[in-house]
Amino acid sequence: MTEPAAEGSVVQPSAVPAGTPEVQPAVVDNGSAAPAGNDPFSGLPEDTRKWVDTKGYKTPEDIVNAYRNAEQKLGAAITPPKDDAPEEEWGKFYDKLGRPEKPDAYDFKRPEGLPAELPYSDELASTSKSWMYDAGVNPKQAQLIHDKFAGYMADQQKAVLTAQAAAVETTHADLTKEWGPLDSDGFKQKLALADRATKNLGLTEAFKSAGVILPDGSLTNPQIAKAFAAVGEAMFKEDTIGSDPAAVSANPFKKDAKGNRNVSAMSALVKSDPSKAARLAKEAGEDPRAWGLK
Repeated sequence: MTEPAAEGSVVQPSAVPAGTPEVQPAVVDNGSAAPAGNDPFSGLPEDTRKWVDTKGYKTPEDIVNAYRNAEQKLGAAITPPKDDAPEEEWGKFYDKLGRPEKPDAYDFKRPEGLPAELPYSDELASTSKSWMYDAGVNPKQAQLIHDKFAGYMADQQKAVLTAQAAAVETTHADLTKEWGPLDSDGFKQKLALADRATKNLGLTEAFKSAGVILPDGSLTNPQIAKAFAAVGEAMFKEDTIGSDPAAVSANPFKKDAKGNRNVSAMSALVKSDPSKAARLAKEAGEDPRAWGLK
C-alpha cells in the first residue's frame, strides 16, 4: 500500500490546461494581419495604401465605382481609324471631332490688326476652306490656321517692303556719287538715258517684275542702272539733246511742237545709216517701208 502523503504536501490541481503557456506571445504585424480598426485598407502594402489615400477612396466600393466609370469613359473615347482605313471611316471620325458639314461652313475673315497696306487674299482664304475640310479640322482650328498664315504672309510682305526701301536708298546713294545730286541735270540725263535704253530694249516690264524698277519708278540696283545708262549713251543718245530732263526728241522722223518734220534730215539719215533710220522711224510710229527701209 502506498502511504498517504504528508499533510500540506498535496498537489493542487492546475488552473491552466496542460501545454498552454501562461503568457501569450505578442502579435507581430507582417503586413498580412487582419484589418485593424475601421480602416479597410490597413492590410494592403504601404505604397498601395498611399495611392488609395491620394485618390481619396474610403471603401473598396469607391475603388470599384471609380474603375467602372473609367471603363465607361474609355469605351466612349474617340479613337482615330487605322492609317489605311477607308475615307468614309475617316470622315466619320472627323465629324466626331467637330468638322463642319461642308467646306463653305468655315467663315474666314481678314484678321484684326492686319495693316491695310498689307495684302490679304479673299480668293486664297476661300480656296483654303476645302483644304481645312479635307484635313478634318474644326472651325476653331481652321480659323487659327487661317489667321496664323495671314499673319505670316503679312510679315513676309513687310520684310520685302523694308528690303526694297533699303535697296532704293542704297542705289540713290551709289548713283549720286557718280551722277551728282538727284535734282541735278547730270543725274536726270543719266537716268533718262537708262530709262530710254530699258524701254527701247523691251526690258521695262521685266525689270519691274524682278523688282529692279519699282512701280513708282525707283531703282533698286545701281549696277544695272549704270549699265543701262551706258547703253543709252552709246545707242540712244541722239534721241535726247542738251540738258533738257524731259528728253526732247531729236529724231527727224518725229514731229516738232508745230507738227513739222525735218525732211532733209530724214532723207540724209536714210542714205547714211539705213538701220538707224529704220529704228528711229519705228520709234516715231512711221512705217520704215515708206522710206524704202526694212
